[in-house]
Amino acid sequence: MSVEVRPLGVKCNISCHYCYQNSIRAMGSNAKEYDLDRIKEAVLAKGGPFALFGGEPLLMPLHDLEDMFAWGFAHFGSSSIQTNAVLLNDEHVKLFRKYKVSVGVSIDGPDECNSARWAGSVVRTSTATAKVERALETLLSSGIRPSVITTLNRFNATAAMLPRLIDWFRFLDRIGVPFARIHLLEVDSSSVQESLALSASENASAMLALGELERAELQTLKFDMFGEIRALLLANDKDVACVWRACDAYTTEAVQGIEGHGETSNCGRTNKAGVDYVKAEASGFERYLALYQTPQEHGGCKDCRFFLMCKGQCPGTSIDGDWRNRTEHCDIWFQLFEHVESRLCEDGYVPISRDRHRLSLEGAMLAEWAQRRNPTLTKVLEKMRVQALTKLTENPAVS
Repeated sequence: MSVEVRPLGVKCNISCHYCYQNSIRAMGSNAKEYDLDRIKEAVLAKGGPFALFGGEPLLMPLHDLEDMFAWGFAHFGSSSIQTNAVLLNDEHVKLFRKYKVSVGVSIDGPDECNSARWAGSVVRTSTATAKVERALETLLSSGIRPSVITTLNRFNATAAMLPRLIDWFRFLDRIGVPFARIHLLEVDSSSVQESLALSASENASAMLALGELERAELQTLKFDMFGEIRALLLANDKDVACVWRACDAYTTEAVQGIEGHGETSNCGRTNKAGVDYVKAEASGFERYLALYQTPQEHGGCKDCRFFLMCKGQCPGTSIDGDWRNRTEHCDIWFQLFEHVESRLCEDGYVPISRDRHRLSLEGAMLAEWAQRRNPTLTKVLEKMRVQALTKLTENPAVS
């Protein structure tokens, strides 16, 4: 579970063209004030630790940032922050070091690759990007190893631009960046689709190229996607990201948001058309029970051998913005699962997508969801083995 603290709501200093928070921002959901005491009470109620999130959390005054980080250090031993790093300065770095703050930086690449992260004009965007690139090196030189979130789009991952992005990741590897999470573009409007979205084949080609880069060249930097897909196919999924776990869009159990006056909120990726739903009191997994039965031509996942691993992916990326559908990126993820599946088979493994007991495992997981439980595949397999062993012990074969 991640506790995301958003003191200023979705207020931000730049205007990324594709940001999934834009519809909420357009409705005027930028907090002008906050109450740190109420925020802290809410964090303690969730159990912490917390990540400062936004919008852009570095818009907070320095003394309030120190207040939160010092409190987080005292109660949990650390905290974290996700930032676009445009506003990052030496004083922020001192706070990060002093209070053991983990730092994530959102950037889509160097120079023109980062153009979708719009700062108001071409010149200002270029200047902002240069600041972020310097911020990464400043953090590393100060002993802080930031992670990176990069969203693939037409500015950084077309056939013409991908080599530039790959060279940049080689650079990040050399300077010591340890981890990069690669996001497929979440398309919430026709303008984003037309101006920024890659085709399914372009997305898949970019992801496969990054996977080969990691396998063949990178020494330090790791991407999220292929390691997680491999873990899912081997039912070793306790540490995979929330997008691969069943998620109720009205409770988002993996992301517990806390707003400026201690109000609870859901993961922002599930907010569509400017609606910020109130967090429900109990989780339900009807989406996954329905996807399993719904034919693929109608937005479901019926008969897909990768359903247990993918689960229709994040409801925030569902077809037509309707969480009842599977992800709009189905074709891309299918290709990547198929690629890793083939590699595993070549190495002598039997991925659960090819296991003769797959249907039984699917049935067991559906039964858990029907009871409003959401275990990992690992836990479900363990339970099935215990049940099989118990049955064998109680009813030994007669020789």
